[in-house]
Amino acid sequence: MDSTPLVAKVDFWIGTVPITEPVVITWCIIAVLAGGACLVTRHLSLVPGTWQTVLELVVGVIDDQIRVTMRAEPEPYRALIGTLLIFILTANWSSLVPGVEPPTAHVETDAALGLIVFVATLGFGIKELGLRGYLATFAQPTILMMPVNLVEVFTRTFSMIVRLFGNVMSGVFIIGIILSLAAILVPVPLMALDLLTGAVQAYIFAALAMVFIASALEEGRQQTDRSDTP
Repeated sequence: MDSTPLVAKVDFWIGTVPITEPVVITWCIIAVLAGGACLVTRHLSLVPGTWQTVLELVVGVIDDQIRVTMRAEPEPYRALIGTLLIFILTANWSSLVPGVEPPTAHVETDAALGLIVFVATLGFGIKELGLRGYLATFAQPTILMMPVNLVEVFTRTFSMIVRLFGNVMSGVFIIGIILSLAAILVPVPLMALDLLTGAVQAYIFAALAMVFIASALEEGRQQTDRSDTP
């Protein structure tokens, strides 16, 4: 490994802004995913080809997970959850490319993803309840719980970041050590395990995002039910 998980290698500068290796890899992943999405969706038809079939299968699986986890129709959340899942999965699996470290093995990438989920949770909560109504949920069941509820919002987002960072970084770190000590074929089973771990971590991150957003929406439904009760 050329850099530690906490100090990323600077590839070049734009003015006074350093552009690190994880940022460059993230841009490459975004470009690949955006280009692939454009190619797959360019000629959609009623009789789907191979790639359209794969795309419809992926969208169907994401929709089913949203319905099961959030107990809501998937349309408002499909873009966010699907993008998080596919991006994190691709980023985790980018370690297959020789010389590439997954950007999710660096804490700043995971912090950015956690911040997206944090803002999305606030946004969906405010959209459901209004700003005043959403802020009022932090005072449930009593106003004395407000500090605890506020801390919980930040700590659960922080736990998402640490979980993804710790699992991906440790996999890269262990494989790097074994590659330096053993023959090239010995780490192959570990690399397969690392791919499985990357897929599981992507699913867990997306699932936690769904749980957090669903929790904010559920608070709104319960508050509406209480206000409708005579």
